[in-house]
Amino acid sequence: MNFAEYASLDGLALADLVRRGEVSAAELARLAQSAIDALNPQINAVIGRIDAVAPQGDAAAPFHGVPFLIKDLALHAKGVPCNMGSRLVDGAFVSPIDTDLMARFRAAGLVTLGRTNTPEFGYCATTEPLLYGPTRNPWDPTRSSGGSSGGSAAAVATGIVPLAHANDGGGSIRIPAALCGLVGLKPTRGRTPVGPETGMPLHDLGIEHVVSRTLRDCAAALDAVEGPSPGDRFAIARPARPYVDELRAAPRKLRIAFHSDGGARAVIDPQCRAAVEAVARQCEALGHQVETAKPDYDEAMFDLVNLRYWTSFLAGAVSGVGAMLGRTPSPDLLEACVWASYQYGMSLRGVDLEEADRLANIVCRSVAPFYERFDVLLSPVSAAPPIALGVMDCNRSDLDALGWLHEVFRHAPFTAVYNLTGQPAMSLPLATSTEGLPIGVQLVGRYGGEATLFNLAAQLEQAMPWAGRRPVIHVANLDRRTQ
Repeated sequence: MNFAEYASLDGLALADLVRRGEVSAAELARLAQSAIDALNPQINAVIGRIDAVAPQGDAAAPFHGVPFLIKDLALHAKGVPCNMGSRLVDGAFVSPIDTDLMARFRAAGLVTLGRTNTPEFGYCATTEPLLYGPTRNPWDPTRSSGGSSGGSAAAVATGIVPLAHANDGGGSIRIPAALCGLVGLKPTRGRTPVGPETGMPLHDLGIEHVVSRTLRDCAAALDAVEGPSPGDRFAIARPARPYVDELRAAPRKLRIAFHSDGGARAVIDPQCRAAVEAVARQCEALGHQVETAKPDYDEAMFDLVNLRYWTSFLAGAVSGVGAMLGRTPSPDLLEACVWASYQYGMSLRGVDLEEADRLANIVCRSVAPFYERFDVLLSPVSAAPPIALGVMDCNRSDLDALGWLHEVFRHAPFTAVYNLTGQPAMSLPLATSTEGLPIGVQLVGRYGGEATLFNLAAQLEQAMPWAGRRPVIHVANLDRRTQ
């Protein structure tokens, strides 16, 4: 198998070849490792290697023998370091266990080969930590790959692996997927396991899943890992049938809303607006009922909730990690905006979080009636196509905690509300800019409504296909070097 053949197949197709004996898991691992060697110096997506082991579980597992990467944050693999993008942690922590999601990835047959870059403690919408340096977008290496799952997204877009672990506390799956031309689903709160080390990560805003090139890998990965774990604080309703079946199911007529209103601080690039409008027209052509509409909620109240949730969780993580490792948090070990946010989080009182919970309830109940009227909402994912590296700087000394939150929301105003409400939201690579850069469009469903999103996404994939697009830095180009 050459690199072009490897990169042309998604995870399910590669696993099928392994099961039929047409290629071995070891050969796939060697191809992926060679791709890392050749291309990672250009994109800086993989920041740590993991020795390949034979795929675990049954050979019938959906991703048996498929190369995989894990984001260096939240999920832990036994015996593997996790630095969380931070100098505070660098080189000091090796996980003694597999977290629940990691165990399910292994059972799905995935072969983990490395760790991917992430901003410090995931606290940014671009992946440019001081510890490892910026991850570069393979469509244009002067541009951001997004954050906080930017390392995973860049590696998948480049073709190093067909899918990779990612997580999302305010858009961190969807934003990198949008900027790198991938499929990125943030599942419903409670759909994927987060234990045993945490029960409600980021005050229940944090959700785990993957980024992938194809819808069917996204759906099959969710089928493989969804469901509660022992000790979870609650369990949501399981899907009625596998999500991969939704991709083949007859289309359901939906009531769809769309908008491109980024709120008080964001200026939305006309190309992102045009992308949403084009998808809305396509939905109408597919027979859906489409109209312009958006949920209504108090933006200042929403900002205050996120400020308190994000900074208090950050403060707990930083102080906990520091105590565990015997290291004292300081400006020398934390980037300036992380340090400012950590200090703000440490200043909060219990009553401040009680108020945040009360305000969060108000925001959620303001949004919920909208999804009684509509099945799906379309919006941009980010305010613009991929921005230049350095534009969103987490080491700015002139921003306090609220100023940094506003800076993040200026670039990513559409995603975080659905972490708060817990609804599923998906980025699809349905458009490109005049410069040939990816533009993602967000599909938001009702709570527990991943099936509807997959069904609609499959219709859009057929009507507006993206499979033929390829970034300038790509595994397939390596074959030319060996000829």
